[in-house]
Amino acid sequence: MISIDNIISGLKGFFKKTDILYWVLTLTASIFGCLLIASQQRGGEVNFLKTQVFAVIIGYTAAIIVANIDYKLIAKCWWLIAGVALALTLAVFFIGIQIVGTDDVGWIRLPGGITFQPSELTKICFIVTFSAHLAALEEHAKLHSFIGVLSLVLHAAVPVVLIHLQGDDGAALVFGCMFLIMSFAAGVQLRYFIAFLICSAAAIPIIWTRLMNSDQQSRISVLFTNDDEMLRTYGWQQYQGKVSIASGGMLGKGLFEGPRVEREMVPYQENDFIFTVAGEELGFIGCAAILLLFFLLLFKTMINSILATDPLGKNMCIGFFSLLATQITINLGMVLGLLPVVGITLPFFSSGGSSAACLYLGVGLVESVYMHRADKNERHMKIDLKKPKRKKNRKRKKLRSTGAYDKALGPQKRVF
Repeated sequence: MISIDNIISGLKGFFKKTDILYWVLTLTASIFGCLLIASQQRGGEVNFLKTQVFAVIIGYTAAIIVANIDYKLIAKCWWLIAGVALALTLAVFFIGIQIVGTDDVGWIRLPGGITFQPSELTKICFIVTFSAHLAALEEHAKLHSFIGVLSLVLHAAVPVVLIHLQGDDGAALVFGCMFLIMSFAAGVQLRYFIAFLICSAAAIPIIWTRLMNSDQQSRISVLFTNDDEMLRTYGWQQYQGKVSIASGGMLGKGLFEGPRVEREMVPYQENDFIFTVAGEELGFIGCAAILLLFFLLLFKTMINSILATDPLGKNMCIGFFSLLATQITINLGMVLGLLPVVGITLPFFSSGGSSAACLYLGVGLVESVYMHRADKNERHMKIDLKKPKRKKNRKRKKLRSTGAYDKALGPQKRVF
């Protein structure tokens, strides 16, 4: 029978083998986010905090399980992971629902009234499958070939196109950025990225007129106008968000003391605009603390990618780095009015059970790479300790009696 002491002892042994600082950083971010959500929902009726705490617990538990599994074994099951991600993504087209406050049909209702957003899980699945794809191309020396790069483009196009068709262009943009960052870090040649930039620039008129609807165009246009009508509609959330951040000053109004937060001046503040709660209640100091926390988390993820001893492990760490970096950049750009609102959450902070739980699966992948990486020193010792082969002396031996060469005998035998 397993006792509590055995479980505690096992967990202690587990965490000793892992990157403990990485666990601390991610858990600190989640606790920080839960405090901001608790403050924001003071005047609301929906208990976002309960959902968030439950999702963090589930995600943290799943991360421990994933970290114990060798990432190489996880990558070998890429076909199963890709199948699950594809099935969930396609299911949205048939049983998908729309959540209040969103403009896309990207959720599935599970038993018990729980809603789940498959695109969040697909991001983690993409990290695994695309990392395995990059590693396979590198192993077979096809990473620099046109066919190899084309296969990467087709791989990334599957989630980008499917999720775009669901109307979640924000998530599609994240997949595109992950594809570019992971490919660049893996060593895809620069000329392909230059060609991509040229093609993208040339396609802007087509994207603007054919692919973007009027709402999406207005969200971009409002960034460059002072028109009151635009600010009261498409720019209202960003305008109120900037006012909330500015009202906090250096030290803020105090946690749970923000008057604008209590009156819910910023629409859907608990989700994409959770950073404005920190701005009003914790001020510049609180916002700087969040940015420092993200910097440390990204830096530690990059360090773990450097410590990885094979391309697969490196790719997985870079994949999670690209996911975090992309969402952080886009979300803060939205809140500060530098980028259009596209519905991207702030990792570990924004309210959202699917996002919080799935992010910890990515944490588990990074920890798995850290725990199961090969020991470089041990590997070199095995090579060094191996008995070197002696080179055969192919110099012909002279006969002792006459000094002539004996061609019929081997090089190691002499005629006496």
